[in-house]
Order: sequence, then C-alpha cells, then structure tokens
Amino acid sequence: MLKFDFSVQTRYGQKIDSILIAGRDQPDAERKLMQMYRLCTVLRCVTKNTEEKIWQATSIEDILTLISKDS
Repeated sequence: MLKFDFSVQTRYGQKIDSILIAGRDQPDAERKLMQMYRLCTVLRCVTKNTEEKIWQATSIEDILTLISKDS
C-alpha cells in the first residue's frame, strides 16, 4: 500500500507540513484527508512507497548465536 505525505492549509489558514495517509492511490488518500480536514487546500503531495524495504537475510546459525549469548 502506498503512503502519501500531504502538506495542507486548513480552512482557518493554519499550515500543516506533514500528514502521512495510506491509500490505494492518491484520490483515495485525498478522500481520507478531506474527511479529517474539511475544506482544506492541498499545498503538496509526495508519494512514499513502503514496499521498497531492504531485507537482510539471516541464517539459522546467526539466530542461534544470538540466543546462546543471552543465556
């Protein structure tokens, strides 16, 4: 699922720099944003892809070594 980082200006003029909202796409995230901040103006929207994580493989031997050190 994608995350969208919004900067908005509320209907009262207050600026909020970073609101992180998860959504299927940008219109879905904007719909959720408008439910929380009615009549706000979107100043900026940046897409953050949470799927791009670097995973490090760990061997069984490494895990057993860590467990045996704690005992």
